[in-house]
Amino acid sequence: MSKSRRGRAQVGQGSALVGEVEGYLRAKTYYLEAREEAERLCSGMPWLTTAQAEQVTRHYIELRIGLTRQTLAHHIDDLREQYEARYHELRHHLLRRHAAAACVLLLCSGGVSVLACLLDR
Repeated sequence: MSKSRRGRAQVGQGSALVGEVEGYLRAKTYYLEAREEAERLCSGMPWLTTAQAEQVTRHYIELRIGLTRQTLAHHIDDLREQYEARYHELRHHLLRRHAAAACVLLLCSGGVSVLACLLDR
């Protein structure tokens, strides 16, 4: 493996690692935010026992994380649709450009061929 390929592979692995760490930190942040919200909710209900408050907190966190996952999954689907639409659009434009270039090339080669025949006479 060449030095440049090895460097690119390391950069790709580094980017993947950064993405993984970023995802972990975001998940942890969502969890901590949900926990703070649940604790605020429970502090407004002083009649709850400690066990009940912990159960409400746990249940709230599960619901909040589930909602966050659904929101993110919906956002990912939207982004995927947008990227696919853009990809198809760019692919269509590229195909048109290649077809136009092929036509120009055929016209030029035909013109050169005709010119060569005329000069040959």
